[in-house]
Amino acid sequence: MVLKVIYVTRHGFRSNWVVDPQTGNYSASIRSPTNIPSDPALAAYGEEQARELADYILKLDPPVERVYSSPFYRCIQTLAPAVESLGITEVRGENGLGEWYGTARFDHPSPASSKLLNEFFPTYSLTYQPIIIPSTNGETIDELHDRMAYTLSRIITELDAEPGQPKTLLLNTHAAPVIAIGRVLMGRMPDDLREDDFNAYTCSFSKFVRRHETTPDCERDIEVWDAEKKGKIPKIDWRDGKGVSGGWDCEINGDCSFLKGGEERGWHFSGDEAFDTSSSLPAPFEGKDGCIENSRPRGGSSRL
Repeated sequence: MVLKVIYVTRHGFRSNWVVDPQTGNYSASIRSPTNIPSDPALAAYGEEQARELADYILKLDPPVERVYSSPFYRCIQTLAPAVESLGITEVRGENGLGEWYGTARFDHPSPASSKLLNEFFPTYSLTYQPIIIPSTNGETIDELHDRMAYTLSRIITELDAEPGQPKTLLLNTHAAPVIAIGRVLMGRMPDDLREDDFNAYTCSFSKFVRRHETTPDCERDIEVWDAEKKGKIPKIDWRDGKGVSGGWDCEINGDCSFLKGGEERGWHFSGDEAFDTSSSLPAPFEGKDGCIENSRPRGGSSRL
């Protein structure tokens, strides 16, 4: 047997931060549990969403067997109610599923250590080794998609080879990766990257079903990511309808019908979100509902 179903979710409504696009200094009015300003906890409303998501996940057929998460606090926190209710004993923190930051001359924040995250979430694995570590100087949109393709290809290949032969996988990540995951699984990169092809609402739920039970030989033999190669991502041939690991079909796209608030805080690409040090860049600004949103870098929009 091989992996047959991938469930994809986005984190819940979170606290916010601001970044100075000229200096790269991140700050937040609400202290993060990890002391990393861009690694906030869920807001109270997000915690409620996470419980509603858990209730939905508990009813899934086939049920969840393996869980992977972005290593940022809000993603692991979003999964916590479901993990507890399902009796899952291990959540694998995968940096390859982490947040997308635009390219910059400064370093973007990295997530907390596995040791610290395990203190907050006892099921967070201390032994799992991430497949890839994104560049701290950010990525282009194409690089983000290639990161998702490589990460998913490796995860799927490893799970296919696991003695337990799991059939289902649950992922939790961020808005931009949610969209990129849908595209690389199905093998569809739109001509207009701003296209709203995959829904990325807070605590949204998507389901992908595998087309073929075999992974192409060329993908199984792909080189292993090497940190010494300064962020070079091994290439997976996923475009033109191929998809990762033989391709997947989307049966559920960003469903929020189980959430009391429905579809909220959607997001889509509007540019590469590259930063520079020009003095003409906007300062941090106040967003909807009195929340402080991320400063908008050149060509992009803030992710919530």
